[in-house]
Amino acid sequence: MNVTEAVQSRFSTRAFLNTPVSDELLRELLTKSARSPSGGNLQPWKIFVINGPSMKAFLEFQKNWTHPETPAYDIYPSKLKEPYRTSRYELGEQMYELLGIGREDKDARIAQVMENFKFFGAPCAFFCFVDRQMGPPQWSDLGMFLQTFMLLAKEAGLDTCAQEAWSMKHDSVSKYVKADESDILFCGMSIGYRDDSAQVNSLRSKRRPLKDWAKFL
Repeated sequence: MNVTEAVQSRFSTRAFLNTPVSDELLRELLTKSARSPSGGNLQPWKIFVINGPSMKAFLEFQKNWTHPETPAYDIYPSKLKEPYRTSRYELGEQMYELLGIGREDKDARIAQVMENFKFFGAPCAFFCFVDRQMGPPQWSDLGMFLQTFMLLAKEAGLDTCAQEAWSMKHDSVSKYVKADESDILFCGMSIGYRDDSAQVNSLRSKRRPLKDWAKFL
């Protein structure tokens, strides 16, 4: 698989098989991902992997967590302007239509959102933290690291889903992984083999045309 094929075939996988993924493979992919661009070579990513027994233990820990959660940050601006608002809205409606969940079925929509916090059934995952001292340039480093990992995962036959939704569970995740108080949770990453029988995995988000966001001078 070349880079173009990896980019074009990657998508946010929202249903996984329970097929195990070895720690050895995850270590290999993370080690390769560390070659991602990093301004000043700060390499600000801090990764906590859960796999197999630790995944089961974490999900049980989450289920029993009763304390209020403090979101790490606002995932989207409160007053999202166009064209971003429409892009977000259309993706949600596209997914719910695919799943046969009507706009009036609030419970089913919430249930689908809550699948985020089960990693969509993935057998392994990781959390990406960063020191609170870091600013937008270092957060962009995180994005490049995560994209590199996702493309390498495709090459290895795996699928992924980057999940900023986990930032809503900052307190419980930080407690479980024993993150430093100076660190903030950026996202989670579901990892595994996709379930091709799941309708949700046929979802492909649209992209705005080049002319809408690129200008050749």
